[in-house]
Amino acid sequence: TQLIAAYRQIALRAHDRGLRVVGGTILPFQGWHKWTPERESVRAAVNEWIRGTDEFDGVVDFDAATCDPGQPLRLLPAYDSGDHLHPSDAGYQAMADAVDLKLLRPALSFPG
Repeated sequence: TQLIAAYRQIALRAHDRGLRVVGGTILPFQGWHKWTPERESVRAAVNEWIRGTDEFDGVVDFDAATCDPGQPLRLLPAYDSGDHLHPSDAGYQAMADAVDLKLLRPALSFPG
């Protein structure tokens, strides 16, 4: 609830300033030394909200782009830097590849 409230505040404040807001889901992290079922429950709830809310101008599903299909609570081994929390270079590339650049175009246009 607190994370969702924070995301809502960020989106509202950005929209009030005329900015586009693209939400990104939280990556899987099972295997990290601080992973717990309770933390996973929070991640799942926040990701479900991000995917379903209309408070963002677009969404990038980093979770889907980086998870191991056979163990969706974990990063794909090729995308895991080794700590089960941070992506490897290949993981960051998968995240970049998941971004639809059309979502960013309005933010990249400059006057003149």
